[in-house]
Amino acid sequence: MRTVRATAAAVTAVIGASVATVAVGRLASDAALKAPPGRPLPTEPRLTVHGTAAGQVTLTRHLATLRPGRYGLSGDGTHAVVGPVLEGVPESADTVVRRLERVVRGTLEPGDRVWLTPNLHVGDPGTALGLDHTDVEVPGELGPLPAWFVPDVRDTWVLAVHGLGATREQAMNLMEFLHRHHFPVLALAYRGDQGAPRSPDGLNHLGETEWRDLDAAIRYAVDAGARQVVLLGWSTGATMALRAAARSTLRDHVAGLVLDSPVLSWEATLRALAAARRTPGALLPLAVRAAQGRTGRHGDPHGGRRPGTPGPERVGIPALIVHGPGDTVAPWQFSRRLAAAQPNTVTLHTVADAPHGAMWNADPHTYEEALRRFLTPFM
Repeated sequence: MRTVRATAAAVTAVIGASVATVAVGRLASDAALKAPPGRPLPTEPRLTVHGTAAGQVTLTRHLATLRPGRYGLSGDGTHAVVGPVLEGVPESADTVVRRLERVVRGTLEPGDRVWLTPNLHVGDPGTALGLDHTDVEVPGELGPLPAWFVPDVRDTWVLAVHGLGATREQAMNLMEFLHRHHFPVLALAYRGDQGAPRSPDGLNHLGETEWRDLDAAIRYAVDAGARQVVLLGWSTGATMALRAAARSTLRDHVAGLVLDSPVLSWEATLRALAAARRTPGALLPLAVRAAQGRTGRHGDPHGGRRPGTPGPERVGIPALIVHGPGDTVAPWQFSRRLAAAQPNTVTLHTVADAPHGAMWNADPHTYEEALRRFLTPFM
C-alpha cells in the first residue's frame, strides 16, 4: 500500500510539473503572440520624466535615451516628439536631456512613465500631416480592414503594413516623403488591430496568416487602378510582404519590397521577446514549443530551412532591406545573410544604433535617400 501511495504521489508530482511547464511556456510565448498594437514591446524600457523646460525634456539615463534620431515619446494618454540628445545642457549621472520638439497629446509631467516609440505621429494623415486622404475599407477574409488611402498621380502604389507593437500610424513617418515623390499610399490595419477583425485564435502569427490581409490590400489596389504595387513592411509587416509577394495570386503586380527590420526567424524573435520578459534561458525552448502548438507551427520552427530564409520561396523581385545590428528583436544577421545569398535582387542598407522597427528614426535623411534610389525605377 505504501508503495502504491508513493507511486501515486510521484505521478501526481510529474503531472503537476508538466502542467506548470506548459503554463510557463504559454506565458513566455505571450510576449510575441499577444503583443498588443500601440503598446511597447518588452524590449523597450519604461522611462521616467524627470523634468521639462523650453524645448527640452529630461529622461532616465538608459541606452535607449542615448539613441540618435527622432522618436515618439508615449505614455498613458500622452504623446510627444523628441529629437537628439542635447549637448552642453546640465544633466545628472542618472539623466539625459533630449530636444522636445512638440507635445501632441496630453502633458509631460515629472514622474510620468513613458517609452520611446518609432511612431512620430498620432491621429490620421489629415490631422497629423495635413495630407488629403480617404478612410477606406479593404475586404479581407475575416471582414473589412480599415485603411488610409493617400492619393497621388503614379500608377505604382505603396502598400504599407506595420509590425509588432505598432499601428498603421507608423506608416505616417514616410508618408510625406512618398507624397513628395507622388506615390499613392495605402496604409492598412490588419487582423488584431483596432477596428479590424480579430484572428480566430486571438493570437499574432508573426505574419504567417496575416499576409492574407495584405493580399486583400493588393487586390483592392489593383481593382482601384494600380498597375503595380510596392510592399513596404516593418517587422512582421515585412514578413507579410515577403509572403504576399511569393504566395498572392496577384503577385505579378508586386514590383518591389521594402523590408524594415524584417522578422526572418520567428523563433529568434520569440526567444528575444520572451527573454526580455526575464524568462530564464532554460525555459525559452518551452516558449518556442508553446508557440508551435498554439499557432499550428509543428516540427522544426524553420520547416527544415536554414534560419533566416524567408519561407520556401526566394526573393524574385527587387527588395530593399533596411536593418542594423542594434535590433535585439529581429537579428540583423539574418537580413545580412539573405542579402548576401541574393545580391542580384536584394540590397541591404545598414543602420547603426537603431532599435527594432525604428531604422528611419535613427537616420531619416540617409534612410530616405536609400529609399529614393530604390524607388527611382518606379517613378
